[in-house]
Amino acid sequence: MSSHEKAPLLPQKNISSKPRSKYTLVIHGGAGTMDKSRSTPELRAQYKAALARALMAGYAVLSAGGEAMDAAVAAVSSMEDCPLFNSGKGAVFNVAGKNELETSIMLSRPPASHPSVPPTRRGAGVTLLTRARNPSKLVRALYLSPADAPHTMFSGPNAENIGASLGVELVDESYFFTEARWREHRRGLGLPEEPLPYPTKPGDEGADNSWVPLDQLPTGTVGAVALDERGGIASVTSTGGRTNKLVGRVGDTPVMGAGFWAEEWSVKGLVRRAWRRVRGKNTKAAVGVSGTGDGDYFIRLATASTIGRRMKYLHERVGVAAEACVEELRRDGGIGGVIALDSEGNVAMPMNCSGMYRGVVYEDGVPKTAIFDHDELE
Repeated sequence: MSSHEKAPLLPQKNISSKPRSKYTLVIHGGAGTMDKSRSTPELRAQYKAALARALMAGYAVLSAGGEAMDAAVAAVSSMEDCPLFNSGKGAVFNVAGKNELETSIMLSRPPASHPSVPPTRRGAGVTLLTRARNPSKLVRALYLSPADAPHTMFSGPNAENIGASLGVELVDESYFFTEARWREHRRGLGLPEEPLPYPTKPGDEGADNSWVPLDQLPTGTVGAVALDERGGIASVTSTGGRTNKLVGRVGDTPVMGAGFWAEEWSVKGLVRRAWRRVRGKNTKAAVGVSGTGDGDYFIRLATASTIGRRMKYLHERVGVAAEACVEELRRDGGIGGVIALDSEGNVAMPMNCSGMYRGVVYEDGVPKTAIFDHDELE
């Protein structure tokens, strides 16, 4: 097993740190056309509880002084293990009735716990996965192993084989089967829902077909953006893609600049730099973004990186930049939303659709979540 994969999520004591940032974690569990009128209090509570678990998994890393990268992976892998979300265990099926998963990671700066990672490495994306139990853990391992995985984007079995050599868990494709998503897939194609390819028994994970997903025929993903106490930002995203997508389709999740982004830059201009110093702020700024929705539009518009570019060159606040890009998606016909987080701990969660599973936790350790577009975080 690679030393990278074995590296602890908690910080190493020999890591030096600069003035402490306000650590923050923001997550999403997918966005789309959700019908509040047919949801039940019990189902909403299930989703909000799953979001809260993901937030607290990441918070445990951040509150102990851990890396943004590891906090984001902890949050996303929690959602990958939950059948409610379109990633990992809850991934949707393609037109051939198979699961093809995607994931990505990107950092504003190399992790302090792995100083050997080149600053130019930035991140990685992986697509067409069929065996990685937690795609987010796979992409983390690949990112931390430039000698074994020197590229920016990977696909298919070889990426999983490299991951396995680094200690990443692979499973049989039957692991990703859930009855609710299978029936949804077959109904979408106008085909009989039975027989089931993997008959389930009472008590089996994913066997409960009594729940009806709030996001019918989803196009969404799960994602997390974390800010650690050293000022590092990491974005991690994972998805099963679009329901009934063509075999081999690649969405925005593994495409750097489309469905995910993170970067750090030096603020330009003597006046701006002086004003930041007066207010006790760093002369460097950073942002992380994870998107969810109709990925084809995110790719066409380079949505995630455009948020960063608007902040860097137009000097917009993270909320203004994120809102503008989500509105641009809407004008072109793309539904979805983003989560974005800057180096001062400011969070944006705009959407142009009826709902987005989302949540945030700050240093106080109180997870706050919401589902529908007009819901308050609570």
